[in-house]
Amino acid sequence: MIFQPVLNVFLLLLLFAPVVAVAVIVMTRPAKRGAPLWLWAMRLVMILACFVMLLRPGIPGGATQTLATDTDIVLVVDTTASIVAEDWDGDKPRLDGVRADIQAIVDEYPGARFALITFDAAADLRLPLTTDTTALVSSLDVLRPEVTSQSRGSSVGIAAQMLSDTLTNAAESSPDRSRMVFYFGDGEQTDGSTPESFAGSAELTDAGGVFGYGTEEGGAMKLTTGGLDGSDGGYIQYQGANAKSVIDEKNLNTIAEQLGVKYQHRTADAELTLPEAPSTTTSYSKSGEIGNVTELYWIAALVVILLLAIELARATMLVARLRLLKAPAAGGVSSRRSAPRSKTEESRPLSERGTEQAEQVDVPERVHPSSTEPSGGES
Repeated sequence: MIFQPVLNVFLLLLLFAPVVAVAVIVMTRPAKRGAPLWLWAMRLVMILACFVMLLRPGIPGGATQTLATDTDIVLVVDTTASIVAEDWDGDKPRLDGVRADIQAIVDEYPGARFALITFDAAADLRLPLTTDTTALVSSLDVLRPEVTSQSRGSSVGIAAQMLSDTLTNAAESSPDRSRMVFYFGDGEQTDGSTPESFAGSAELTDAGGVFGYGTEEGGAMKLTTGGLDGSDGGYIQYQGANAKSVIDEKNLNTIAEQLGVKYQHRTADAELTLPEAPSTTTSYSKSGEIGNVTELYWIAALVVILLLAIELARATMLVARLRLLKAPAAGGVSSRRSAPRSKTEESRPLSERGTEQAEQVDVPERVHPSSTEPSGGES
């Protein structure tokens, strides 16, 4: 049994002790308590129940095993214009598939730290390593491809150096943690150069994967204006028709080989396959007592509610009795009042009314002799 009081225990004692003392004193003096002894006992129980409720008693829930992944995961996401090509799950942009797969990764590795790197014409560290997955998901929700008018072509390996730096910093700051890398893109090399190699990050990568998005038929790409309202100016045109982006799995397989991970072609109807977190960094941690307490204060709250209901029922009965006592008293007073005279009686001659009134007057049984003697002298 543990207690988590809402106020300091000494303050609670200071508040409740005087009330308990008054109740005990009244119960030990029956002649002056007024209410029945059982009623005061009930009130004392109610006070003690309130005190227990404010102490918030509980039972520790014990130690629970929670999977904790001591891993740093770096996500490398393509944000070129081709990432919104509409060939994911029919005619949806590829970026929808990227978001869904990253959410699955977040759910698969609880407790891991995540970093987000995006690349188009240049690489950018959008989110440093953090356990705040809410921030990661929010970053992905607002993620937009580069502005089409500013695009000058891109390389699928332009993020290689930034990935290497991120993994190196993670290894230096937390050498006991493993590191995983996941690459998301379509493999299109559009700047005419040879893609940079990710081989420098292979020694720092324990597991991960390269995921490819797109189809051989390709998908049309919408113009990205960079407006805050999210509006677009139609589709990118090439020789009078909608330009299409086609997946290049050869480049994606090369990146996977350089990192030492597996490549997967992603489609909406295919289940995502993720590697297991390195066993050396997967542990079961015991949760704390406070976070797993079974609260018991509600029992004391039920006792208080029950006793209050009894008090209210008793008060209602007393009020009803008082109302019943007042009704006969009011009727008796009105019955002794003289009834008002009717109009017929008012119209009768005064002599007739006087005769009836005289008949109704009770003659005293005994008359004092002095009242019959004349008050004056001789006539």
